[in-house]
Amino acid sequence: MSRLTGAGEQRRAEVIDDQGDTVPLPVIPSAGDPREPSGHRQAPILKKVALGVAVCLVAGAGYAGLRQVANAPADPNGSPAHSHPATSASPDQAEAGVRRAVAGEAVLQKMTDAVANDDRTEFLDTIDPKATDFRGSARTIFSNLTTLPISTFQLRYVSDDAGALTPDRQTQLGGTQSWLAQVEVSWQLSGYDVKPARETLPVTFVTRDGTTYAASFSERFAAGQRRPVWALGQVEVAKGKHSLVVSLDSEAEAKSYVSVADKAVESVSKVWGKNWRQKVIVYLPAKQSQMEGILGAQPNTYTQIAAVTFAELDTPAIGAPVRIVANPKLFEELGKQGRRIVLTHETTHVASTATASPVPLWLAEGFADYVAFTAVPVQDESAAKELFKAVRAGKVPTTLPTSEAFAASATDLPQAYESAWLACRLIAEHEGQAKLVKFYRAVHASKSSTGLADAFKSVLGMTEAEFVAEWQKYLERLAGA
Repeated sequence: MSRLTGAGEQRRAEVIDDQGDTVPLPVIPSAGDPREPSGHRQAPILKKVALGVAVCLVAGAGYAGLRQVANAPADPNGSPAHSHPATSASPDQAEAGVRRAVAGEAVLQKMTDAVANDDRTEFLDTIDPKATDFRGSARTIFSNLTTLPISTFQLRYVSDDAGALTPDRQTQLGGTQSWLAQVEVSWQLSGYDVKPARETLPVTFVTRDGTTYAASFSERFAAGQRRPVWALGQVEVAKGKHSLVVSLDSEAEAKSYVSVADKAVESVSKVWGKNWRQKVIVYLPAKQSQMEGILGAQPNTYTQIAAVTFAELDTPAIGAPVRIVANPKLFEELGKQGRRIVLTHETTHVASTATASPVPLWLAEGFADYVAFTAVPVQDESAAKELFKAVRAGKVPTTLPTSEAFAASATDLPQAYESAWLACRLIAEHEGQAKLVKFYRAVHASKSSTGLADAFKSVLGMTEAEFVAEWQKYLERLAGA
């Protein structure tokens, strides 16, 4: 999660473009507490330095559960679908459900085999011949699956809802029967993922002339249900030494970001060390709606957010496949310097497995800022403007920033990020950068509720209260108070 700072609650961010001119960015929207179940964490970007805003999206914010799917709107802007009360199925209903599952699973197995065999014709044979639009999408999906370096691809029939499709939709589909099923899809990118990425897709099936086909991959998404990048449009891929950039725009765009992503990985490794995979995957949507689809977000949720780090798995876990997804409009406006800072910050989250970490937000965000600003140095007066203003007014922070301080609606949000960054920098300056990394790792590895306090004592040789006292003096000195 990166940050923006400015003056006042309705602040506007500015960045320096490649010609040295100041470019304003939109106002950051309000949001809930960063520890909400959704896992969204939003924050401000550095004024005149171009951090962009990024969100660390904890895994588990995706698929909302099959029960929610039954009551989900047919589209993100729709009204809740009709709720079907739970009832005991009759023997005939149960038998029909088994037949649907067997037929659907057979279609999915043919799809999986076609991808494994690189057989486009076999893949398209599983698509409803009367679903003209979907057949076009299926061609693109197959092309994407063969373009990406996929080593594992699986489709698994999970459950269905016989009443999910409206009578009008069933009439439109025709055939002897049609139904909606939830299908778990998993795929692993060779050379990048330790574990397969996993999402759940709503798949519409139709049986006609004795043959069952897939008729749609896009009906009745539940709130929070993500779309795989390969299902959102034609992808273009560019590989770097440490990066895989996947663009939904053009191959030229993908190639243009490879060097920035590679430098971000190298910058992070200089601080964090090389004992991580040193690989990063960056998604570049062409449209805002594609970003929202990747994240399972409602329309316009991320219009002010420059980049998001998220785990493409349904539960937080070390080793989960982590991606960085960029806002197509704002990321471009940041310029080269801003993009490098944002990607370095976000790559720090990837290296430190922040999407599945117990570290407090001040340490996670402060450390990521420390790494980013070490790679691309900035002046303290610009990077900590709001904090210095408060300190000079006699408002020196009395505690390290709480989780609540990082909520986008927090009054002193810029100061939370600036405070966290300077807390981490203080550790590096007084104890050495290696001690800062050791401190982070100790807190991250702890399974105790006293992990932070223990790390202060064992790594830094002081209590948190003693550190805060030193930090307050440090802030006063930097601010010239």
